[in-house]
Amino acid sequence: MQTSYAPGRVELLGNHTDYNEGVVLSAAIDRGVTLIGERSGSSLVTLCSTTLGLTFTADAASLAPCKDQGEWANYLLGVLDVFQKEGLPVGGFSAEIKSNLPLGAGLSSSAALEVSTAMLLQKLFGLNLDRLTVAKLCRRAENEFVGVNCGLLDQASSAFGKAGHAIFLDCRSETVETTPFPDGVELLITQCGVAHRLSGGEYNERRLQCFDAAARLGAKALRDVSSAQIEAGKAILPELSYRRAAHVVGENERVLQGIDFLRGGDVKAFGALMFASHESSRHNFENSTPELDALVEIVRELPGVLGSRLTGGGFGGATVTLLERDKASAVAEALVAKYHARTGYTAQAHLCEIADGAH
Repeated sequence: MQTSYAPGRVELLGNHTDYNEGVVLSAAIDRGVTLIGERSGSSLVTLCSTTLGLTFTADAASLAPCKDQGEWANYLLGVLDVFQKEGLPVGGFSAEIKSNLPLGAGLSSSAALEVSTAMLLQKLFGLNLDRLTVAKLCRRAENEFVGVNCGLLDQASSAFGKAGHAIFLDCRSETVETTPFPDGVELLITQCGVAHRLSGGEYNERRLQCFDAAARLGAKALRDVSSAQIEAGKAILPELSYRRAAHVVGENERVLQGIDFLRGGDVKAFGALMFASHESSRHNFENSTPELDALVEIVRELPGVLGSRLTGGGFGGATVTLLERDKASAVAEALVAKYHARTGYTAQAHLCEIADGAH
């Protein structure tokens, strides 16, 4: 038997910048997906999810996406499929899947599952792929086999995670760097208790508004636009396109500022960027919700909190809060109580360390 592990990730800064060829800061967390498996000696693939209590079988020689009860298996089968299409010598295997990632928190359990599968296949079949190749193959699996048009952020974060470090991804050049966090901080992931409300229509609408703004400003992508250019071109932009563009451009600038603050050890200034990011999501991009706003407003007043914002796509889901480690437990307890008193919803709070990536 061989074992592989890949963590979930949290987006720290850089909301909706990926499809605008921008930059993102994320971190791997100490929750993830573990696979325990072995070669089957044939083309048979047997997958057992202890989390879901389900088992799925397939033939490695004739893979096709599954529907209904088997959709969860597509993330593993898709990785096997792209490995085979790349001519890598992989075949049938069995795997037991265990996860301690909170469901519905926007921590990218799908990417963790894909990357953990890639690591297991390498171990079982004697492969040695570099981490960027692993991340790109896993993204391809999700794009082509699962059918989700995601970027590289989730897979790269899971593959390149490093304890105590933020991950900087340039979505245009697809390069990855890590930057140390100052000591003594922790992350609090708080699920608002309301399911994600993001529909394909809303997501696509925002993409088109961003693309429209870039085109009106004569830019290839909003990555190439500054805040000063946004303001100078305000007269030629429809109001919504202006606000969407202002958010994305501001996020790119906050990411670059954030790296400088981390390198200088100024974690308070980094936290202030997180608060500014959430305000931009609330006002300019309109992908926050009253519940996410309440979580950020409440936690902002608690001692030891450095910054907080929605994480992931928004429209429900979770917030990420950066806080001093010695006050973390008290903050989590107070936030859950105050949030319930204000909204009637029960939040789920998860304290997480910034952790190593897949292995």
